[in-house]
Amino acid sequence: MAKWDFSKIKEWGWKEHPTGGVIPEAATTDSYATGGWRSVRPVLDSGKCVHCYICFIFCPDSSIVIKDGKMTGFNLRHCKGCGICAEVCPAKAVSMMNEAEAQGLEKCHLAGQDLGTEKSA
Repeated sequence: MAKWDFSKIKEWGWKEHPTGGVIPEAATTDSYATGGWRSVRPVLDSGKCVHCYICFIFCPDSSIVIKDGKMTGFNLRHCKGCGICAEVCPAKAVSMMNEAEAQGLEKCHLAGQDLGTEKSA
């Protein structure tokens, strides 16, 4: 499959730019971290989770992580913070938290754990 050539993008006029929302190649979504514009994020209370996978079914970003038959968390690299998972959870095991507060908790309590997030320097 041919790759798009963006080497001369600064020289392009408006007609050369592709229409917004174009997916230039198949199966590239994992290459793009889209969770960066999130202002709130889901937080799992694993003690309440009944592993029904309803959040997995409804998540538009495929950000629900299932491991060994259990819901274990979120792929925050792609989660955009829409809150659908929290809304549909029958056990109320998912809540939404302010992104800045959540990042602070990560740094304090979860140092060294890989939670599917990109670590900041």
